Amino acid sequence: MTASASNAAGSADAPAVPEEWRLARPWIAGASPRTATLPVMDPADTSRQVGECALGTAEHVDSAVAAAESAFADWSARTAAERADALRRGADALEAVAPRLHPVVTLEVGKLPADAHADAHGPAGLVRRMAELAGELDKPEVSERTAHTLVLRRRPLGPVGVIAPWNAPVFLTFKSVAPALAAGCTVVVKPPEQAPLAVTAALHTLAAELPPGVLNVVPGTGVEAGGALSRHPGIRGVFFTGGIDTGVAVARDAAGTVKNLVLELGGNDPALVLESARITETMLQELLAGAFAASGQICQNIKRIYVHRSRHRDLLDGLRELTARLTVGPPFAPGVHLGPLATEDGPRRAARLAAEARAAGAEVPESGIVIDPDSWDRGHYVRPAIVGSIAPDSELVLTEQFCPLLPVIPVDGDEQAVAEANRTEYGLAASVWSQDVEHAESVAAQVHSGNVFVNVHRLGASVDGAPYGGMRRSGIGRNDGLTSLLSCTEPQAVVIHHDAATTLPGLDRWRDVRLDKEVGA
Repeated sequence: MTASASNAAGSADAPAVPEEWRLARPWIAGASPRTATLPVMDPADTSRQVGECALGTAEHVDSAVAAAESAFADWSARTAAERADALRRGADALEAVAPRLHPVVTLEVGKLPADAHADAHGPAGLVRRMAELAGELDKPEVSERTAHTLVLRRRPLGPVGVIAPWNAPVFLTFKSVAPALAAGCTVVVKPPEQAPLAVTAALHTLAAELPPGVLNVVPGTGVEAGGALSRHPGIRGVFFTGGIDTGVAVARDAAGTVKNLVLELGGNDPALVLESARITETMLQELLAGAFAASGQICQNIKRIYVHRSRHRDLLDGLRELTARLTVGPPFAPGVHLGPLATEDGPRRAARLAAEARAAGAEVPESGIVIDPDSWDRGHYVRPAIVGSIAPDSELVLTEQFCPLLPVIPVDGDEQAVAEANRTEYGLAASVWSQDVEHAESVAAQVHSGNVFVNVHRLGASVDGAPYGGMRRSGIGRNDGLTSLLSCTEPQAVVIHHDAATTLPGLDRWRDVRLDKEVGA
């Protein structure tokens, strides 16, 4: 560590998890059965246990699904307005508890308080938004024709499972839970075992405002509880957010009972800086925010930059100059830009990727100012690096690194930039940077990505009404707004023929089959 600064505001000054939330416990139709537990540690100080995660079993999943099945008939039979009323009460309860939730997110994941605040406060708005949109599902489309009437309506899938990620544990969980409930589904949630405390508390808060069995929670490991949920024949849809390998396992488990799936998987998101881009301080700040928010642990983060060769040196030098001024340290310390990585494996993976890149000739200058060096070895810390002179086919470029290592690669034009952007198996998000917005949009249309932004690429860039999800192996389905509600339903067509015997062909050859006497005569 070549740069450091002393600061007393380390993990010792962090708040404690409220006692009633220290155990992420099941909630099955209002009951909380006892289970074995797993410790939840503070990634900023791994000697500090902040809580426990109940280890739900397949039997707990069975009980939760049975409760969801029992509650489904009543919940789905309610009008959208009736469900919306219940959800608004739940949103009010979530809003009231959010200020206590966001410090818990920081303690579990290592997020900076501002990022944790958004994670904890976002669900109330999500629930309200879905409550408002739910009425769209109570509007069947009716087409009248001379010979028939066609009625198209959406029906809720049934009980659904939500398997939640650790990197934005509260918000991303509710991004699936809220539309499912609004659509008339009942829900069983498997929170992330790495960060179960805040999201479980939030789920309990909402569940208490709903009829028993409508929302159920089974904490546990992905292998045990998550696998049981994906395979369960009583679950009609699975909503999973996480890595590709786990998503493939979920899809394989769900295939046996032919479930509906929405999978938001990993992203190796490129930023394409075109020749017409102007390198400014604001642009560089935008790129850093897009790459290093949450220490690089967001699926939508910028993971690689392709820049026109004429702009390469200015961009690389500018990013390195700003990165050298970023601060890394305990998330509750003032002025910190990057906190720890959330999992124990994160620093090991970052170190391996950096070492392999250096061995192949890349420049990987670790940078940033270390806050509170005494706490460094106790946490999952990684210093950021703007990586240059790296081969385009290196692992750091072609995989989702989920850490603050950002490769910058020169290209000779738009065609090469698009080809490099499209060469991976991912397709979640991307961005195009140019002063010529019309040209940027034409380049964006060539990128194989579910979401492409122009001149921005960070959290908050997506907008209402923009379906969010990935192409290729970055996912199946979309998740936002009305699209989310539709994902929780399936279409039903009711066809009413006014006189099928005379207007619908095909009955003639059956007319020689006659009754001895007319029925009802």
